[in-house]
Amino acid sequence: MSTLRYELVFADGAGATLDVVVVERTLFKGSGGHPVYEDASGIIRAEISDRDEVRILASGGHQDPAQRVLARPLPDADPTGPAGTTAF
Repeated sequence: MSTLRYELVFADGAGATLDVVVVERTLFKGSGGHPVYEDASGIIRAEISDRDEVRILASGGHQDPAQRVLARPLPDADPTGPAGTTAF
């Protein structure tokens, strides 16, 4: 089973972090057969392999997908919610 959430770290050519975005797995698979993940806005979409290789997918016209992106797996969200309360 693949990871449900990742933190995508976007970097510049010098290795400096430019932005960090959390993405969650969708029901879709990319052209490589790996799960597609997206952020809450649906703008950032990425196919992430079981070896954490990232391929950013264009979600609209005139986009220039980032080339330097690191995927860091995140623990699955706690279904009971904060402080052990049940989420409804």
